[in-house]
Amino acid sequence: MIQAEVIIVGGGPAGATCAWELKKHGIDVLIVDKQPFPRPKLCAGWITPRVMADLELTPQDYPHRILTYRSIVFHFKGVPVPVSTCQYSIRRFEFDDFLLKRADVPVLTHQVQNIRQSGGQYIIDDKFRCTWLVGAGGTHCPVYKSLFARIHPRNPKQCIATAEEEFAWHCKDRQCRLWFFDKGLPGYAWYVPKQKGYLNIGIGGKLSALKKRGQNINAHWLDFVEKLSRKGLVCGRRFSPRGHIYYLRGETKNIRNKNAFLIGDAAGLATCDMGEGIGPAVESGKIAARSIAAGQPFCLAPIARWSLPQILAGPWIAKKTHL
Repeated sequence: MIQAEVIIVGGGPAGATCAWELKKHGIDVLIVDKQPFPRPKLCAGWITPRVMADLELTPQDYPHRILTYRSIVFHFKGVPVPVSTCQYSIRRFEFDDFLLKRADVPVLTHQVQNIRQSGGQYIIDDKFRCTWLVGAGGTHCPVYKSLFARIHPRNPKQCIATAEEEFAWHCKDRQCRLWFFDKGLPGYAWYVPKQKGYLNIGIGGKLSALKKRGQNINAHWLDFVEKLSRKGLVCGRRFSPRGHIYYLRGETKNIRNKNAFLIGDAAGLATCDMGEGIGPAVESGKIAARSIAAGQPFCLAPIARWSLPQILAGPWIAKKTHL
């Protein structure tokens, strides 16, 4: 049986950041993920100056594609509203692999099925044993299912359904654009260029509101790509979108169960206005690591609930942190 002081289930930004912080404290840590890295990941790939500062990175330090936005165009009922900011886009395929390698801890490919407690430790599929367990496996994290589903039920009104696609594309318009509430969508759509010829487009909305209106995300997707074609942003492409669900920020009670923790999307921390998840994932990973390594309180309440203040403060944060 493989043993470590801490096992993290999930190697995305939350898990990799937690491992990176634990390693700095000299803690024996192992990451288990169901997929090998680098791996495809559906995500707009938007990161803030706060994320870069938390990761102790500058755009110059990052060795892969990173594009800086000095403005984002918000569209409300056809009216464009440019907002000055400083934000970044990355490809998750590269970003997650970079963070995982930087953590410099063992990473094993294994799909977790069963978690039980024995003698004050956690036993995973009779293959792994640990004293501390961190659930960083996203919405469908097995740590959540095994140890938290009863004590931390998710609010269905906070569930977001998405359809999105990332692909190689020469963007004539390299401006990040967001469209809110088109045709009654309880959410927004995005157009996010990436550096060196990639583009992510997507659409997301509250699943409960869609169901109440007798709608589904796919119909809104068709309207969205028709809009992109009409505006000359993406023309002549046969789309193959994929979907997933995640949860906006709700209660942060009961996300520690003895020596087990939830972080990132496993804890449901995406911001309430923009559904931004990378920032809360990184911050929660650091908080969990410091709780394990130094006995600090595991409290995620201070993590920001809203993205808009970070967008507006982007230039100030970037200047303050020399980004």
